[in-house]
Amino acid sequence: MDLDLQIVERAVRAVRLGAIEAAGLASMAKRSLAVAEFAGERAHEGGLTRQPLSEGAAEDELMWLFRVGVVRREVDGQGITDRFRLTPLGNRVLAEVRRADLPALSPVDQMRNLIARWLS
Repeated sequence: MDLDLQIVERAVRAVRLGAIEAAGLASMAKRSLAVAEFAGERAHEGGLTRQPLSEGAAEDELMWLFRVGVVRREVDGQGITDRFRLTPLGNRVLAEVRRADLPALSPVDQMRNLIARWLS
């Protein structure tokens, strides 16, 4: 899948500045995860999140990654569920954020992410 470099860079920036760790993305690459699995101390201690999140904060983080295109919501026979899974873009982002040689994000990168998130 050939993705525009700007789309990939924006998605990588969103993940690096968000609360979901690469381990959380890797888990979603294998199976769909419910919002509740990203909430609380257990998620943080398990390496899914950078800090403990409330269920509402976890949903906000996942919905931001949804809007960026990193994750998608799972659908069952009754409609949309509270479960998320990685998209093809998400798999590419996961490979990027696992690289050890990523440069530090600048204040400009942080501001661009904040503005994009606020405007979405």
